Amino acid sequence: MNTLDQSLGQLARDIPGATAVFHAHQLDFCCGGQHSLRDAAGRKGLDVTAIAMRLEALRADPAVADAADWSREPLPRLIDHVLARFHTRHREQLPELIRLALRVEQVHAAHPDCPTGLADHLRDMQQELESHMQKEEDVLFPILAMGQGARAGAPITVMRMEHEQHGQALARLDALTHDATPPAGACTTWRALYAGLRTLREDLMEHIHLENNILFERAAAREPAHA
Repeated sequence: MNTLDQSLGQLARDIPGATAVFHAHQLDFCCGGQHSLRDAAGRKGLDVTAIAMRLEALRADPAVADAADWSREPLPRLIDHVLARFHTRHREQLPELIRLALRVEQVHAAHPDCPTGLADHLRDMQQELESHMQKEEDVLFPILAMGQGARAGAPITVMRMEHEQHGQALARLDALTHDATPPAGACTTWRALYAGLRTLREDLMEHIHLENNILFERAAAREPAHA
């Protein structure tokens, strides 16, 4: 299939480095991963051909050959990667981001670009993410690690719904912070906060992508854990 007509989720699965291209153009490859590159980029008025050419260059780059192909790695290894790379990371990120947000809101309350309400929103995100990750760790991941994807339909449906909510939370985050763009003359704390928010956004989108577009799809196919 032509790259332009492949879904963002499929391209993110197949091409190492594609997610960085999508981040750069603010294309949603996790919750919105079902949309084709042509449609998603076209709606944003982006140069669809240039993006497709960049993706094709990545596809042909021999340097990506050693990158882990999570569509083929054993399910337990993929789960371990999600736990170490994303669950642990989110638990480290959010407390510090909340601390920085509180500081910025206190010191710069009179500034017209002050992200008022950001710390509260991050606390809500932290609570929802922790609940979500705990359910995966306690219920879903053990089932999948044993290769019992046939039993996982209901939990996966719940996780997908919660992923949609995480996507909405990210959209609210962008609205509060002008896409994590600090104003001219912003202090070091403000800049550090927004840099951290950009990283959180990228990590959470990659996290959701790996689960929605790879782990859950493989589980739905009732793939054995050792495959």
